[in-house]
Amino acid sequence: MLDALRASSQTWIGRIIMAVVISFLIIAFGFWGIADIFRGFGANTLARVGSAEITPDEFRNTYQTQLLRMQEQQRRAISADEAHERGIDRQVLARLLSDSALNQEAHRLGLALSDNVLAQQIMQDDAFKGANGQFSQQVFEQRLQDNGLTERGYLADTRAGALRDQIVSALTDGLTPPRALLEIINRYYNEQRSIDYVILPKTAAGSFSAPTDAMLKSYFEAHRELYRQPEYRKISLLVLTAEALAQIQSAQNPITDAEIEKSYEAVKDHRYTQPEKREIQQIVFPDEKSADAAAAKLAGGETFAALIAERKLTPKDTDLGTVTEAGLADKAAAAAAFAIPSGGVTKPVQTQFGWAILHAVQTAPKVVIPLVAIKGEIARDLAIARAQKDLGNIHDKIEDERAAGKSIADAAKALGLSAQTIDAIDAQGNDKAGKAISGLGDPQAVLKAVFASDIGVDNDPVQTKDGGAIWFDVLNIDPARNQTFDEVKARVTRDWVADQTAQRLVDKSVDLAKKLDAGATLAAIATSDGNLPVKHIDKITRLDSKGLSRDLLDQVFNRAIGKAGSAGTQDGGRIVFKVTNGVVPPISASTFNFGSVTDQMKTALNDDMTAQFVSQLETRLGTRINPQIWQSVSGAPADQQ
Repeated sequence: MLDALRASSQTWIGRIIMAVVISFLIIAFGFWGIADIFRGFGANTLARVGSAEITPDEFRNTYQTQLLRMQEQQRRAISADEAHERGIDRQVLARLLSDSALNQEAHRLGLALSDNVLAQQIMQDDAFKGANGQFSQQVFEQRLQDNGLTERGYLADTRAGALRDQIVSALTDGLTPPRALLEIINRYYNEQRSIDYVILPKTAAGSFSAPTDAMLKSYFEAHRELYRQPEYRKISLLVLTAEALAQIQSAQNPITDAEIEKSYEAVKDHRYTQPEKREIQQIVFPDEKSADAAAAKLAGGETFAALIAERKLTPKDTDLGTVTEAGLADKAAAAAAFAIPSGGVTKPVQTQFGWAILHAVQTAPKVVIPLVAIKGEIARDLAIARAQKDLGNIHDKIEDERAAGKSIADAAKALGLSAQTIDAIDAQGNDKAGKAISGLGDPQAVLKAVFASDIGVDNDPVQTKDGGAIWFDVLNIDPARNQTFDEVKARVTRDWVADQTAQRLVDKSVDLAKKLDAGATLAAIATSDGNLPVKHIDKITRLDSKGLSRDLLDQVFNRAIGKAGSAGTQDGGRIVFKVTNGVVPPISASTFNFGSVTDQMKTALNDDMTAQFVSQLETRLGTRINPQIWQSVSGAPADQQ
């Protein structure tokens, strides 16, 4: 059950509760035994809980196992710095401390687990079942080997975990979320609201008299940071990536149809062919005689589904999924299952799991993507492959030209290439009009290098992921500065008008909402304001916004029934609305996924109860951490513990 501490963190409610629980444990961890924390430790002791010690090796092994599990789940590497930043090291230590405390409590209470119960528990673990759905000694041993475990060690850990679960179950069995909490959750997920509304367009703000220079200058001074010109640099740039070179070479010497066809035929079978797939069911029999008897029934007209029902098997026992012939591990079973017509059954087949009969439920035929559909893709791949072979040679020639003192532009020209000159680019890659500049190759790396360089510096080329390079020269630097009012007057005028329009609309929408609250009708307001159409939306929920913006949705649920409000629209207008109805349906497991949310809350309550119990238990037993060894095994500086 302690594993639920980790599983519960996958949901938003679980994450909130787990943040509190883990923070509680970590804060407690920070205050344990301050007066004695430097005394009473052996040379190989990281922490002590009561009479039990936690060694650095025990921590490292558990930490590495947890880190590997997380990396597999997220399918990416997690660095030591990231792991420390996320508190994984502290969570692992907290878990080891809590496990140790619960182990000692189980011993004090005289709890025990028989060998038979332990064996049944392991045999029921899905991780150790073979393809036939039964416990497999071979799979069991392989799993232990893959995780670096011995059988004796695994049995001991499993027994200890079961005893800890006995304590936790005694604490948490029967805990249910309070009714008030369920009502809050139900209201959040399932409350439905209806609104009437009108949209005030930007034109509803009316016209403005032309602002005076004094007004514009006042606005300019109040928002001067908006009109600061960033640093711009003028650069010469030569991008030599495989893709760029491929385009140049293809214009001069296109890939031929014969080359394309040859490449297609060479890889067609494994790249452009989707092999036949079949949905396969399998019944495994205890012996050949039983399989023959079942085959006779099938031959006599009994269906495979009836045979499954007769043997009281579940889909988990029979379904092998939708697979290719190569995807079935048992070659004998694969050959038989793909030799029969779709919908047919095989004769008894001796597989690695015993005698079996297989059923080809349905078939997805082999599909070959025709050449005409991917001709352009193949031509592009061939051109890039050709270019990659030439990249190194051209790179060396450019470097030779540079070593001879030539500029980027002249070096490119000498080799029949062309460099581009960018008159002004800022650190974000935009020109003076704020438009992104294309053709930089690797924008992030190039911009970083360009703005770290200076005029006249002989820069190293920026290496690209495909083995290419990007050369650049900084030709001029226009430093960042505050622009004058005269330089940006036109822009200031546009901004002033936009701000005035937005403020007028806000004031007007707020005033209209107040009139609605005072008893005016939305129809009357709409008529007096230019015959705006009144619209209606029903059954708005927090999970089904009916297209409303996040801000408007929040406003709708923040207003009482019968009250009005307003919010902005994406195009700069305003919506004025009135909440006409609100319904909170009774609590029901059939609405949304309320049963799942309730289960999450039960898990969170159980985890909170367990955390409090463990904290008190650790305090009673006495828990101390060796800070020097902790710093060594966690790799964190002392000021970051």
